[in-house]
Amino acid sequence: MTAPLVVFDLDGTLVDTAPDLIASLNHTIGTAGLPPVSYDDLTFLVGHGGQVMIQRAFELRGETLTERDLPSYLKVFVDHYAAGMPGASLPYPGLVAALDRLEGAGFRLAVCTNKMEGLARRLIDGLQLTPRFSAITGGDTFSVRKPNAAHLLETIQLAGGVSDRSVMIGDSLNDMLVARNAGVPSIGVPFGYSDVPVAQLEPNHVIESFDELRPELVEALIERSAAA
Repeated sequence: MTAPLVVFDLDGTLVDTAPDLIASLNHTIGTAGLPPVSYDDLTFLVGHGGQVMIQRAFELRGETLTERDLPSYLKVFVDHYAAGMPGASLPYPGLVAALDRLEGAGFRLAVCTNKMEGLARRLIDGLQLTPRFSAITGGDTFSVRKPNAAHLLETIQLAGGVSDRSVMIGDSLNDMLVARNAGVPSIGVPFGYSDVPVAQLEPNHVIESFDELRPELVEALIERSAAA
């Protein structure tokens, strides 16, 4: 039987990246003469990509950002963010112990994020987590991205897993939708960047911390999904 596969979102699930993303955003809009935004202003947009954050920051400051100008600001953002990586970003409490438990039980692990793959890999490598994962895919790895089911299904295939022995863990609507679209059970985490409580996004299960992420839970969700 194929080993179970646990697929993680990155920003707001594996790693708290908001401080560095907000810092890079404020550097970017500062080049346009705009005052900085706060963590509370934009935390819920982390995980949707730098482009969305830049657009929203301009809107918050009552300024117009043209499609022509957006690429240059996005380059400033990406360059600043990549140069400081991993910066203040840290794995969430209990994550490393949870990965140890899953690996010890023979599970495979993967990352499926809408962050650009190069940035995702650089961050994960900087945190010395890369060897943990059988596959790391980003928003530009394939021709589609979350919540399109193919993003998750292709990640599962790259990791050597199968969809009916996989679980998706995330903090956002895109994570819950991609799992639902792919027919994969989902686990929601409440400490990420969703603008609504994660339970309202209807994951199959919610864990309050990674202390609750255990092989038995993953197996139970897979079994329950197969029986449904």
